[in-house]
Amino acid sequence: MNQIKWGIIGCGDVCEVKSGPAFQKIEHSELVAVMRRNGDKAADYAKRHNVPTWFSDADELLHHPEVNAIYIATPPGSHALYTQKAAEAGKPVYVEKPMGLSYTECKAMIDACEKAGVPLFVAYYRRALPYFLKVKELIDTGAVGTITSMQINLIQPPKPDDLKYSSAHNNWRTKPEISGGGYFHDLASHQLDLVEFLLGEIENIEGHSINKMGWYNAPDVLSASFKFTNDILGTGLWNFTAHPDEKEDEVIITGRKGSIQVSCFDGNAPVTLKTDHGTETFDLPYPQYVQQPLIQTIVNSLRGEGECPSTGRTGARANLLMDEITS
Repeated sequence: MNQIKWGIIGCGDVCEVKSGPAFQKIEHSELVAVMRRNGDKAADYAKRHNVPTWFSDADELLHHPEVNAIYIATPPGSHALYTQKAAEAGKPVYVEKPMGLSYTECKAMIDACEKAGVPLFVAYYRRALPYFLKVKELIDTGAVGTITSMQINLIQPPKPDDLKYSSAHNNWRTKPEISGGGYFHDLASHQLDLVEFLLGEIENIEGHSINKMGWYNAPDVLSASFKFTNDILGTGLWNFTAHPDEKEDEVIITGRKGSIQVSCFDGNAPVTLKTDHGTETFDLPYPQYVQQPLIQTIVNSLRGEGECPSTGRTGARANLLMDEITS
């Protein structure tokens, strides 16, 4: 491939603020078609973002001759279907996270792409952001010595609509049949993928999950303990029922010579390094379109000029870990 001509299935909110415009800002990359089941909304997106073609039918986009790579930005419940269709059409796939509803589903997606001989990438974009690459650099250069443990803490209040949940509720993130779970699947998937990127694979994990408040049909408080292959121990706590004043978003990596603390979701929070030399902070704000660095690695990979750090095989592991925690 020389010029990557993208088609997007599901041009919703994520495409507005995180990914869509990035396809048009990268050299040798262009966005040539978008699809949304609501044709008026697809047409509106295409008009506002100067995309030449729009569809309300995914199959039409998948087989459009100008499209040679597919970005799937729908909720997780349809990721497997569209990935398999794209693979059958012989087109590389970039799919949103979490990769699927379960690890079993993710394996089927990998198999479909490998059978068709097309690459599969997953939108765990933190693997390419300068903010988290700085964390990896600090770890790999021994800034805090031998890593011994790490903690994930994500404490959030409920969204206003959660408190008036009904069968007609339209928040797909709290419908397991669409999202795979609740806010845990939407947010912790990023964190679990990130810590494996930074510290290596988790080889043993045990978890607990409860639906404490009964606001929706998914766990709202979860915990886990885990062990990495290189004998680092970790814990995680995810609570989506908290008072607004109790919000937390931190990953703490502890070593023999100090610690590194980062936020997973606040792009304005600094990377904080604490050692015997004192406290040092690194301000590395997210780019305007947060997925652009990862999309750049995908374009490079498709052109044979590099590798993408987030593939189907790495992306599926977040689902495996979430399955273990919620089982």
